[in-house]
Amino acid sequence: MVLAEEKAAAITPEAGFNPKKFISEVIAEMKKVSWVTRRELAVDTAIVAVAVVIVCALIWVCDTIFTRLFTLILR
Repeated sequence: MVLAEEKAAAITPEAGFNPKKFISEVIAEMKKVSWVTRRELAVDTAIVAVAVVIVCALIWVCDTIFTRLFTLILR
């Protein structure tokens, strides 16, 4: 309850919005961000692509097996 009251007190119409302060805070936070290198991005993208291909292949195999199984059952 205390946190909600503090947030409500922090945002008041009298305080207003200060764009200069907002931008300076955004810049300060962006300096704290740990950015990945181009190589790390490429490796991570390749890993995701391979994982997607593997999952798609597994789904295709399962679909094929179930299709043939249900075809045999429903004959």
